[in-house]
Amino acid sequence: MAMLTPEEGRTAVDLARSSIEKAVNGGRMALQNLPPVFQEKRGVFVTIKRQGHLRGCIGVPYPRMPLGEAIVEAAVSAALEDPRFMPVSPRELDDIDLEVTVLTEPRPLDCPPEKRPNSVEVGKHGLIVSGLGRGGLLLPQVPAEYGWTSTEFLDQTCLKAGLPAGCWRRDDVTVQVFEGQIFDEKAV
Repeated sequence: MAMLTPEEGRTAVDLARSSIEKAVNGGRMALQNLPPVFQEKRGVFVTIKRQGHLRGCIGVPYPRMPLGEAIVEAAVSAALEDPRFMPVSPRELDDIDLEVTVLTEPRPLDCPPEKRPNSVEVGKHGLIVSGLGRGGLLLPQVPAEYGWTSTEFLDQTCLKAGLPAGCWRRDDVTVQVFEGQIFDEKAV
């Protein structure tokens, strides 16, 4: 899959921002005149921060819908449906910053469980841990923000899934990696 250009990244962030503004005010985004890459099926996450603190983050990890639709769905869900936070209110719109992370397709880590830490590149890979009826995902930028090692990143992804730290060592727990192209509203 092709990387997005900086201009396409700006379009992605603008689409996320417009979708959130419309949804918070009771409307729905209508997609039109997007570059061709937005018709490709891609995974994407939209992260909302307020004063540098997480305010919402939801996404579509697998490429099951066109990127444009996925951005709208992720943005609206991050603003209104993240169970960790109250919905974003109209008065907060000027105080939030957005980040859109366009994902590569997740692929299984193809190694024995004990080799997983050596196969995870902090700052490059995002992780999905699945097993025992649970699953969790952390984006590539998260371990870099916290200064985690690859082992800590694996442990934290297990915890995000509601599993015990270290469960990535089990044969019946799957670990997938993906990469993300990050577009920060303040930087694009």
